[in-house]
Amino acid sequence: MIRKLFALAAATCAFASTGQAAPVDKLQVFPFPQPIRYTHHNDDFTVRVRTPGGVWQDLYEYNVKVDLDTKQNASMVYFNFDGAVEVSVQKNNGIFSKVAVRPESKGIKHTVRNGIVYFTLNRAENLSVEFDDDRLHNLHIFTHAIRKDMPQQPEDLTSYDITQGKAPDLTQPVVYFGPGVHSGEFRLRSNTTVYIDGSALLKSPLVIDGVENVKVISDGIFDGVDMTTIRNAKNISIDGPIFINQPHGTMRCITSQDIEERSIRTIGAGQWSDGLGHFACERVKISDSFVRTSDDSITLYNHRWDIWGNTRDITVTDSTLWADIAHAVMIGIHGNTPTAAHPEAEVLERIRFSNIDILDHDEDEPEYEGAIGIMAGDDNLVRDVTFENIRVERIEEGKLFNLHIAYTPKYNTSPGRGIENITLRNIHYSGKGSPSASVIYGYDKDRKVKNVVIENVTVEGKRLKGAEANVLDIGPHTEGISFK
Repeated sequence: MIRKLFALAAATCAFASTGQAAPVDKLQVFPFPQPIRYTHHNDDFTVRVRTPGGVWQDLYEYNVKVDLDTKQNASMVYFNFDGAVEVSVQKNNGIFSKVAVRPESKGIKHTVRNGIVYFTLNRAENLSVEFDDDRLHNLHIFTHAIRKDMPQQPEDLTSYDITQGKAPDLTQPVVYFGPGVHSGEFRLRSNTTVYIDGSALLKSPLVIDGVENVKVISDGIFDGVDMTTIRNAKNISIDGPIFINQPHGTMRCITSQDIEERSIRTIGAGQWSDGLGHFACERVKISDSFVRTSDDSITLYNHRWDIWGNTRDITVTDSTLWADIAHAVMIGIHGNTPTAAHPEAEVLERIRFSNIDILDHDEDEPEYEGAIGIMAGDDNLVRDVTFENIRVERIEEGKLFNLHIAYTPKYNTSPGRGIENITLRNIHYSGKGSPSASVIYGYDKDRKVKNVVIENVTVEGKRLKGAEANVLDIGPHTEGISFK
């Protein structure tokens, strides 16, 4: 109690010194539609939350599929809060000897009393709680600040029949998906703001095609929905949705500009279930997201299918990536081999990843391994890319990074043109798991990997200073590889 009082006093003084009022502790939980609650529940954990010293509130523990290789059932809860909250997690099946709350960089300290895990959050976080290193039956906790502009919920959702939500009017400038289950064609118009209540469950994707000036603000869930697609669109903001059990990918951006993807939380185990995929998009900002997938977590590509164009000015910050299969980041493997109909080779440039936690990476095919992958194929030129302040906690099977000119008949019709001006800075891999050596190599004298700066990159605490057996292989057709 004394420690709590000192902590409260310190926090109050800190806010007073900046002229800000201390945040008021508030909590917002979201009841699940009653008549179908048991079809989505996972009983592995009992999770409760409260404001400090307040009344505990039970959360609904969703069942979520993870890891295509093994098709396991994990759990997920979510809530919003301001100030501070206390969380309790009870494991309902068997005893345990240790607990991890990840990402480790968040520094979340826990205690165990009578077999129940307790910890406090002082800001919104997206976390994985794991017992005895079990990452396939873990608990995902997704949180967000309470939104000031979300429409009012019904006063008593616990007795409110929300089996079927009231269909929103998509022709209006403000669209509200209220509590309940929603399905149909959700094709959005230009100049629209969409609100999705935290007790709304959407069974169909949003279609954002050929429009501009669209904002989606969501506390709700997309369940079992094939991907939301942003295509030929401009000035689009997606903030807050949670995606679970999707058969393929989560979101796909195609030939669009000025896109913001904020606080996207997704857990997928479907085949080809990329997380946030991008084809020929420009000026994209991704932030504050948690992406767990059974394919690449974030991808940046150019031409594929009926898509052509360049990728430019992409930033990814303050996010957690977890690839049960494939890569946390994959850049450049798809592009346009010039033809008479489409003679222009394509470029991916001005790309920055910063403050990223990679919880795991697993890729069985050696050529494609790499938690961080730049694999230039199909005459793509990849240039001016920075990865900085990246923490990799585990590699089940794969490499820390893979920079190479790719040419495989499975995916490519020509090798990439080049990879150049790449910075890897302040990247730290714990050494846990079974990694193989990272690689850098080109294709021929005209298709090189060049001007790569490797600065303060460590594996198990040891800084990379050059090629080293089992750690880093530097192959042919490379130049200007430097270490700091």
